[in-house]
Amino acid sequence: MGKVYRYGGAFTGLVLLAFGILGFVNQLAFFSTDGKEVAGLSSNGALSLISVVVGLCLIGCAIVGGNTASWANALFGWAFILSGLVNMTIMRTDLNFLAFRMSNVIFSFVVGVTLITFGMYGRVSGTLPPDNPYWRERHGLPPEVQEGEDLEAEAGLGAATDGDRGADPHNMAGVVHHTATGAPMPVLSGGPILAGAPAQPVQKPQH
Repeated sequence: MGKVYRYGGAFTGLVLLAFGILGFVNQLAFFSTDGKEVAGLSSNGALSLISVVVGLCLIGCAIVGGNTASWANALFGWAFILSGLVNMTIMRTDLNFLAFRMSNVIFSFVVGVTLITFGMYGRVSGTLPPDNPYWRERHGLPPEVQEGEDLEAEAGLGAATDGDRGADPHNMAGVVHHTATGAPMPVLSGGPILAGAPAQPVQKPQH
């Protein structure tokens, strides 16, 4: 799941970075309100610089991954939506310092919706899989899946502890579960369940 945040943000960042570099190559005037066409869009030096900076930020957050990449995608996505709305209103005025045209507005909306989709992917579902960074943070696990980790077992235990009012929302330890035969079931102790690992000790309920 975390790969969606990383790959989506990195791809969008690369597109913006390429657009900005092309603007610098064409030596565009910095605050020209007329702009020149670059890759089918109107651009000037200021818009090229912003594109490079935002592109590098998205790529950097994608490298970090996890919740950082998710939040960066969502926040920059809303920023693109806002930019499209604002620049659409000043497009035919002297305040159009980014040389926006209608094609730029449409591009901002498309990029914004794309980034928001990447950033919010898997965050609005009530049944997140155990490889989702938000599910893992909620249960006290590392953001990235560990080698040999038993995701199926974690999913079952996570569903059980999520439904227990006495469970610590940041750690899946401390809750005793029983199988249909009455035998105790091991629970997570703040770390991933590894395939083939021995069962972890179960805390006895205190009376």
